[in-house]
This record gives sequence, C-alpha cells and structure tokens, in this order.
Amino acid sequence: MIIVLLGPPGAGKGTQASRIMQTHGLVQLSTGDMLRAAVSAGTEVGLKAKEFMAAGKLVTDEIVIGIIADRIEEDDCKSGFLLDGFPRTVAQAETLNKLLNDKNLTVDIVVEMKVDDESLVDRIAGRYTCAQCNKGYHDTYLKPQVADVCDGCGSANFTRRSDDNRETVISRLATYHTQTAPLLPFYKAQGVLRTIDGMADIDDVTVQINDVLSKLSA
Repeated sequence: MIIVLLGPPGAGKGTQASRIMQTHGLVQLSTGDMLRAAVSAGTEVGLKAKEFMAAGKLVTDEIVIGIIADRIEEDDCKSGFLLDGFPRTVAQAETLNKLLNDKNLTVDIVVEMKVDDESLVDRIAGRYTCAQCNKGYHDTYLKPQVADVCDGCGSANFTRRSDDNRETVISRLATYHTQTAPLLPFYKAQGVLRTIDGMADIDDVTVQINDVLSKLSA
C-alpha cells in the first residue's frame, strides 16, 4: 500500500503518520530525513544534494525523486510506504507517478486532512509547552490547572516556538493553498483521494483514517 498524506502545516499529519506506521506496518518516508541520510551515506544523488545544500540552494525535484527512487528499493518498503512532505506540487506528483509506474507501482490512496484555516491558526498560535518536561498547553483549549504552573512537573517556565504565531501560520497556509492544494483535484481525478475531518479530536482522526485504509485493503 502506498499512501500520500495531505494537509496544511499544523493539521497533525506527523501524529497521524506515526499511528499509520504502527497500525499498518508501513514505513514513513520523509523527504528531509531521506535527504540527510543520502548525504550522510555519500550516494551519487546524495552528493548532488550536498552541493545544493552547501550553496544554500533548494534541492531540485529531480534530486528528491532520485532519492525516493533509491529509498523505495530497500527491503522495508516492499510492503508499502507512506510519503510525508512529498509531493508538494502537481509537477512533483506527475514525476512521482512516472517513477512509480516505471516500477509497476502506483499511489493507492491520498488522504486529505481537511481543516478550517481560521480554526487552525487559532490552534497553532495558541499552543505552548513546559520548558522543563515538554508538556503541551494552549491559551484557550488546554490551560494549566493552576495558572502559570505546569500540571506535570510544577515548573513555571513555559516556551513557545518562534513560528507559532498568527502571521507565520497564515503565510504558511497561503503557500499551501497556492502550491499544494492543487494536488486535491489532481488526485481526485485519479480516483484515489479520500477526505477526512482533520479538525476532529486526534483519536477520532485516527479512526477516520483507519476506516478509509481498511476499506482499501478489504
């Protein structure tokens, strides 16, 4: 089974990808992790990627596809894999399809985690963590039981990610809608797109995804 997980930044794709891996025994292929591994291993395509990265340039689609092509030949991908962070554009999706077709493979299902933009901005911009034990909180939805005191360890030291602010989140969402959202009609036309409610509780989202995947493997 080959799965592509789509959704804007902050939709919870990482959490759900980990659960899919555990439940369905699939390998999660992250383009960032694969790039670093290829560079570290000194493969031919990894050396090309290293040149771009050393020059501060974005790695080309051709290089990323080359790294994916090498990675899916490994034994742990034989029963399928989950693509995380790729494709991001229709051009990348078309190139991916060609790569898979050449190997007699195909994307079996694309799961869209649909979210409401304004609700997502509020969800991300309001989150913060305890700097001591890393327990997560939210300004509105999950406050400490005692104001400014961590429920987990009693620390009063909290921190926020620098990119967890409204302006940054709105900018990232705009990029998603411009570059990545066109993948939705692209995959819908291929009959592989399934949409779930990404704003639901984390466990409910997992149930929705498992339901979709179980119908595919039935």
